Amino acid sequence: MKLEIYCDTADLKVIKKLDKNSLVKGFTTNPSLMRQAGAKDYKRYSLKLLKACRKKPISLEVFADNNSGMLKQAKIISSWGKNVYVKIPVINSKGFFSGKIINQLSANNIKLNITAVYTVTQVVKILKYLNKNSKTIISIFSGRMSDAGKDPLPIIKESVRLTKKYKNIKILWASTREAYNYLQAKKSNCSIITMPPSIIEKISKFGKTYQDLTLDTVKKFLKDSKKSNFRI
Repeated sequence: MKLEIYCDTADLKVIKKLDKNSLVKGFTTNPSLMRQAGAKDYKRYSLKLLKACRKKPISLEVFADNNSGMLKQAKIISSWGKNVYVKIPVINSKGFFSGKIINQLSANNIKLNITAVYTVTQVVKILKYLNKNSKTIISIFSGRMSDAGKDPLPIIKESVRLTKKYKNIKILWASTREAYNYLQAKKSNCSIITMPPSIIEKISKFGKTYQDLTLDTVKKFLKDSKKSNFRI
């Protein structure tokens, strides 16, 4: 299975640039990235992103915290474009599972990205509520797991195993921390990995020899020492 790279950003300039990059197959955003990008009006800013990204899949997240609010927002967000995946958090801020919302939306064939997933138990629950024929991404936050001293690989691998018979359900490696995560995700048979622009740039340089890496590093140190006019 070929691993697809999505860019995790809400920066309009970055999306305009990477929409033309064949290495990048889609985009993911969230309310934090939207705020970081300077969005003031959620709909207006999202429509600007969709104007820049007309065909590649892009995930836009609801920000309501109750069932009725999330359901309403999801339907509105979905209507903005055929390439839109609506991000639904697996639970709300009070810890309640979003199963009913997932069920209603997927029953209407609204493309979903179930986000903030950390356990196999959550994946199993999601699958019980999903319309298996509706396009769905399940985003497992591997990087944040690693930050907390937990190994994401067993959870990723088991989630891939649980979903492999469903052609419309894809497991996404989320919260990427380093370029090497791409190789881990690929080995785990993930369908998608989402990463910030800085790591996508590193991925594009994969294949350098150890000699090249050594030379690049030494040249960088020499260049910076000259710019600093260091003397001893």
